[in-house]
Amino acid sequence: MDYDLIIIGAGPGGYVAAIRAGQVGLKTALIDKSAVGGMCLNWGCIPTKAWLESAGRLELVKNAATFGVTGIDEEKLGFDWPAAVKRSEGIVKRLTRGIEFLLKKNGVEVIMGAASINADRSVSVENRLLTAKNIIIAAGSRPAALPPAVPADMKVELEELLKLETLPEWIVVWGGGAHAVELAQFFKMAGKTVTLLAEEDALIPQADPFLSGYALKMLKKSKIEVVLSAKIKGFEKGEILVESGAEKMKQIAYDKIINASNRAAVLPASAVELAMENGFIKVNEDLQTSVENIYAVGDVNGMCMFAHAASAQGLHAVNVISGIRSEQPFKIERFPINIYTRPEMAQVGLTESQIKEANLEYKVSEFPLTANSKALIQGETEGLIRMLSDKKYGEVLGVQVIAPHATDMIAEAAILLQLEGTVYDVARTIHAHPTISEIFMEAGYDAFDQPIHK
Repeated sequence: MDYDLIIIGAGPGGYVAAIRAGQVGLKTALIDKSAVGGMCLNWGCIPTKAWLESAGRLELVKNAATFGVTGIDEEKLGFDWPAAVKRSEGIVKRLTRGIEFLLKKNGVEVIMGAASINADRSVSVENRLLTAKNIIIAAGSRPAALPPAVPADMKVELEELLKLETLPEWIVVWGGGAHAVELAQFFKMAGKTVTLLAEEDALIPQADPFLSGYALKMLKKSKIEVVLSAKIKGFEKGEILVESGAEKMKQIAYDKIINASNRAAVLPASAVELAMENGFIKVNEDLQTSVENIYAVGDVNGMCMFAHAASAQGLHAVNVISGIRSEQPFKIERFPINIYTRPEMAQVGLTESQIKEANLEYKVSEFPLTANSKALIQGETEGLIRMLSDKKYGEVLGVQVIAPHATDMIAEAAILLQLEGTVYDVARTIHAHPTISEIFMEAGYDAFDQPIHK
């Protein structure tokens, strides 16, 4: 037998699993047909967040006079797309080199090529036949294809964005979810006219309805047209014909359509039949597939479409393979949902809808950024915290944050849920002043009707 473990896919689920496997002494091969880091590092999470940061800096400069900064000629301000791409590519290269070093350091063999699982559970790649005790499929996902009516020369996939010399002036983002919202706001901050055509009736279906509704209002406030439950009906003289529920047909001008649609699993060629569910590989609580010794982690199993979820699953699967058992069950609701808009949005734990479905008595405690000193200092007072807690014991069930650096701050809530903390724990935790994080303490006190600054 060649290896203890073969991992197919070198994205956040696969390469993290490979590093962990090396740490626990498993002889491991990591296979990918494209690039170490997968879509997230090379074309998705990292580049798009870098572009958002670039466009966000432009927004800050435009408002610099409010802070007493003078000498800025707004007529000369603009967004340099090639420079933003070059910066993002530099970040990607640095991170990729770091991952390659860690894989080598932990004794992982990296093989570039398309993997195929054979009937005897061996793996073929680049004219090599490999065998292993265990296989982890971490092949990720891709946006589903755009509607057939979209002309081929008007479609832009995410990886193709990097190749554009200039950004189109009239952009339609097709899809929905956190990534589509981020892209829509990026293009708007870069000075483009943007329409977001959402496939479903909720803008961010996986988020709490409050957060999804807030994102919708935020986009509309920044003059981004949003069409929910959108259906593309045709094209006419540079315009898309769009239908939405009972509304009249809309005509939307466009130059290009960016594909940010709901994602579909990328499945490796396999002669082994794996049980599927809604187009994704079905797994149990330990991420095992229907076939013994074959696991599936990350987007490919459809549990959660976030890189950090894939990494956590990769670690869990390797621990299971190694006989390292966790005292706590693997809970998908403990994965934070991050949305890198301005302001940022994040959530972790149960949504209000899930709490209602479970027939739990709960309380919603809130605290706005308008009453937070650090937010006032920064001039970024849009946002709030929402804490959902059990009425009887005060256990925190879910948290939503809309604030600068909410995607960093949500880690406090994630730890709270991991430790089954209560609103009393939150209230007693001393938060430095002045910081945005003080809104956690305020929400904790608000939960038992004793707010300090409200």
